[in-house]
Amino acid sequence: MSKQITAVIVGAGHRGLCYAEYALRHPDEFKIVGVADPNEFRRNQAARIHDIPPENCFRTAEELAARPKIADAVINGTMDREHVPTSLPLLRAGYHILLEKPIAPTEGAVRELQAVARDTGRIVMICHVLRYAPFYRTIKERVLAGEIGRLISIVTEENVSYHHMAVGFVRGKWNREEVGSMLMTKCCHDLDLITWFMSGVAPKSVSSFGGLMYFRPENAPAGSGTRCLLDCAIEETCPYSARKHYIEQGLWSFYAWEAIEGSDMSEETKLKSLREDNPLGRCVWHCDNDVVDHQAVNIEFSDGTTAVHNMVGGVSKPCRTIHLLGTEGEIYGSVDEGAFVIRHPDARAGHEYSEETVDVRVSGDGHGGGDLRLAEDFVRTIRGESPSISCTSLEDSIFGHLIGFGADRSRREGVVVKIEQG
Repeated sequence: MSKQITAVIVGAGHRGLCYAEYALRHPDEFKIVGVADPNEFRRNQAARIHDIPPENCFRTAEELAARPKIADAVINGTMDREHVPTSLPLLRAGYHILLEKPIAPTEGAVRELQAVARDTGRIVMICHVLRYAPFYRTIKERVLAGEIGRLISIVTEENVSYHHMAVGFVRGKWNREEVGSMLMTKCCHDLDLITWFMSGVAPKSVSSFGGLMYFRPENAPAGSGTRCLLDCAIEETCPYSARKHYIEQGLWSFYAWEAIEGSDMSEETKLKSLREDNPLGRCVWHCDNDVVDHQAVNIEFSDGTTAVHNMVGGVSKPCRTIHLLGTEGEIYGSVDEGAFVIRHPDARAGHEYSEETVDVRVSGDGHGGGDLRLAEDFVRTIRGESPSISCTSLEDSIFGHLIGFGADRSRREGVVVKIEQG
């Protein structure tokens, strides 16, 4: 029987608990034995879900690291700027780490983590869960099998829905560049996928354009106010109404009600929260946001392959698409539709190309079926088993981050950025 791997949740928010769910589904393989979170409600919630004893409940990662080692690994689900500061003492204390993306908001912090992971010999895997989604994994398998020849071009697109844009990047906790750029917070998955399909070929240079165009005070419709439920005359018809998103549609509840977790959760209390002090109750045109709402990224790889990623926030229907063009064919599809097509030239009379549709629809799991597959691969890797082709090791995940940092610099400074290899 394989060894059961034990872990501590550090940062018991939505993502940390998501990966920890693997322990509930496979208790013979994985067990959560501790939690560290400064928020008492989240700490107690994790303890209740995983039956964690009081002596293994900590306020901070530093408190955990100061104690004798209590587990094999840590699931680090803290906020972006806390990823490296919380991970360094845990690596030195002997823990392997499953680290939420992005690794860090600066290249310097990423390099520091890389150095400590190398020095300590600990495993660090990054939560680029889309690699594990059957949609992308199946495409990767077809590319590795040579079905479209040598890659020439990769084009990806992420269209962020109007309600997701509002909750995370206009009203929410990722709406400021000081926290992290929109590209690194939302699209580091896509940049990682591009480098994953390139199978270790290093990115050479990057350029980028974009900005904050729509969610600005000067674009506020006539009659709008500062808060949807306080002083807005058009709330009933506005597609960004906080009432519509967080109460009537029931979207993003794990973000909407963080401020009142553990207390009265009646509709009256929720409405009061949105009306008075909940940041998600603010008008989307009168927030303190400064992250971009659209950005295009152009990448050149060392072998001459090029790639383009386009992000637009505020669309009606969210979707991620990918188009791989090779010397012998192409692959195109949308992960949200759960299917892709493979096309090859067909020069016979009456033909132009052949086409195969590959359906990989998956339900019941997040990120196209990738979340728990990532957790499973982490457990297998710590046990010393061979990792899957999706494995998101720290060393393999850095290229996508370097592209993101370079793209943001290019966008701000108006220059083409050469990517330095570490």
